[in-house]
Amino acid sequence: MTTPATPPLPPAEPHPGPGPAFHRPAVPGGIPRLSDYVSPIPVRPATFGDALASEWTKIRSVRSTMWTLGTMVALLLGIGLLVAFGVNAASDSGAGEAGGEVLSLGFFGVLLGSICVITLGVLTIASEFGTGMIRTTLTACPSRSRVLMAKASVFFLLVFVLTTVTAAVVAMLQTAILGGGSSASGADWMRATVGVGLYTALLGLLSLGIGTIVRHSAGAITIMIGVVLLPLVLALFMAVDQLNRLRELLFEYSVPSQIAALYDSSITDSGPSGWDPVAIMFLLTAAVLLVANLALNRRDV
Repeated sequence: MTTPATPPLPPAEPHPGPGPAFHRPAVPGGIPRLSDYVSPIPVRPATFGDALASEWTKIRSVRSTMWTLGTMVALLLGIGLLVAFGVNAASDSGAGEAGGEVLSLGFFGVLLGSICVITLGVLTIASEFGTGMIRTTLTACPSRSRVLMAKASVFFLLVFVLTTVTAAVVAMLQTAILGGGSSASGADWMRATVGVGLYTALLGLLSLGIGTIVRHSAGAITIMIGVVLLPLVLALFMAVDQLNRLRELLFEYSVPSQIAALYDSSITDSGPSGWDPVAIMFLLTAAVLLVANLALNRRDV
């Protein structure tokens, strides 16, 4: 007894709408193969705009962004107002402060708020290494330099805008409480708002670069806190005359001193002034990001 032969399948017709579409393969029996699948959805390579959209979606949807930047805003506003009310209560005349001195009161909130920016900068990329999400990111966008540039761009713009706006609000509130804002020049206001925003965002980008190199959240955050605080702490304990010059350099170029220089109230009489701190941080951040880009392209994930 013989088994009837299976009749051949009819040729596959082109699919009229969205969904699977198979071309007729030249194989016995006419059974379509998975390798012959052609998607009706147009396929194109990922662009820098796609990388920006992806990174923006990530940074606005994770809880760490809300907590770190929310804490930064709270510190800038809360400490700025507390200092202003404290100075006003301790002052006999209340409104006798000079304009530059009024603006410089924002230094305390910015210094503490920068720790939050450092934390977010590290987590922006180091958390992906920790969870393994970086593999998915690089699969969707194989250009590692493009991914790093997209992360840096989104992070920088977000932190710069938020810090600048918050610093401007704090400066106006302090001026309203203490007075003296009319004596502050336009250059003073620019450094106390835009300059502070640029410096803080660049400090966060430096953290992002360190996070890319270290690939460990806790380790990179520890390194960045050391970068911010260690030079000033070391300088305080250098009481030997032979180390006077080194102590002065540590004082002048420490992060707290550079932030104070933006408010025209530097810790030392010499060292960076005006917009110099922004230029120094820009060069340092560019160098670290270059090293981070080389490390990201040469190492396996």
